Amino acid sequence: MIGQKSIPSRQGGVEIVVGELSKRLAEDGYTVEAYNRAFQAIDKASDTATDKASEKASNGAAVGSDPRHYGKVRIRTIPTLPNGGLNALVYAYLATIRALFGHYDIYHYHAEGPCNMLWLLGLFHKKIVVTIHGLDWQRAKWGNMASGVILRGEKRAVKYADKIIVLSKAMQKYFADTYGRETVYIPNGADSHERVEADQIKGKFGLESGKYILFLARLVPEKGAHYLIDAFKSLDTDMKLVIAGGSGQTDDYVEELKRRTADDARIIMTGFAEGRILEELYSNAYIYVLPSDVEGMALSLLEAASFGNCCLVSDIPENTEVLEDNCVTFAHGDIDDLAEKLRELIADPSRVENLRTRSAEHIREKFSWDEMTKQTEAIYSEIMSKK
Repeated sequence: MIGQKSIPSRQGGVEIVVGELSKRLAEDGYTVEAYNRAFQAIDKASDTATDKASEKASNGAAVGSDPRHYGKVRIRTIPTLPNGGLNALVYAYLATIRALFGHYDIYHYHAEGPCNMLWLLGLFHKKIVVTIHGLDWQRAKWGNMASGVILRGEKRAVKYADKIIVLSKAMQKYFADTYGRETVYIPNGADSHERVEADQIKGKFGLESGKYILFLARLVPEKGAHYLIDAFKSLDTDMKLVIAGGSGQTDDYVEELKRRTADDARIIMTGFAEGRILEELYSNAYIYVLPSDVEGMALSLLEAASFGNCCLVSDIPENTEVLEDNCVTFAHGDIDDLAEKLRELIADPSRVENLRTRSAEHIREKFSWDEMTKQTEAIYSEIMSKK
């Protein structure tokens, strides 16, 4: 496994997916090695005990007494530089060079950027699987040069990968229309969750169950937290707005969000959240909002729905595919429409309750980590059967 920052961690969707897939493959009898990065940019906006634990675990090591293993998964730590952009490039180069000497049957790359090195595996006729977690070159945090490098990785995935996995039907259509390349649609999984009472979030942030609107995702421009903040500030409500998440190499954007929220005491920025606090935030929100412009398949949306949340999402296909008609949508980027949908939901608790039940049932029926693993194993078997 190459492409994740580190496992196990909640730094992003890629890390969660690689962690869940790797441990299940190992339990099924595969020998799995995951290549972590040695240095990671950690959320500077938070200082909770759970964040400190996450930071300690994120710098290339697995949680537990043995940093070389995550359960049955072997962890390989690749030395990198403590710089966001260079870190990713150095990691992809060194991880690929190291992996060439690993005698692996399958090389599974995650995300587009690391795929820049697939040409080297191609020279040695290695069997390659790539999971595209999103069209990363479209993300607003990257400049023109970085976007160009990521797009080149996408093109090399098209050229060299034996199989490409995508997380949405919209992305499947994109690869067919753009490159004439067939891909395999395998959605992410989700666990079932029991709701827990508001305890730590009440003491730490003053949050009451059912009295706040929740945004929980990385604080990067394409997730659209700024749309939600501006829409919420126009509302006459006693509800609070919780912005939960850490920086994704986007410190300037995080500072801008802080400036936007400084004059409204109803808005609370919690920083990165995990563990019990994460569970409480999901469990006790009135509604969950994801106003993103660009997605692959948002794990935070899957998790929010699995906790039984009424979800309000932007109408991009990658969001609407997840919950279908079991959510409320607004026109992406339209602050006025977002504000109007917020007003409607705040005024209609019975509708919110109905969507809570429907969304949780939908996730339980449609999304499974075990099924995702089974489908991935089928791809491996198909590749291995070919000479």
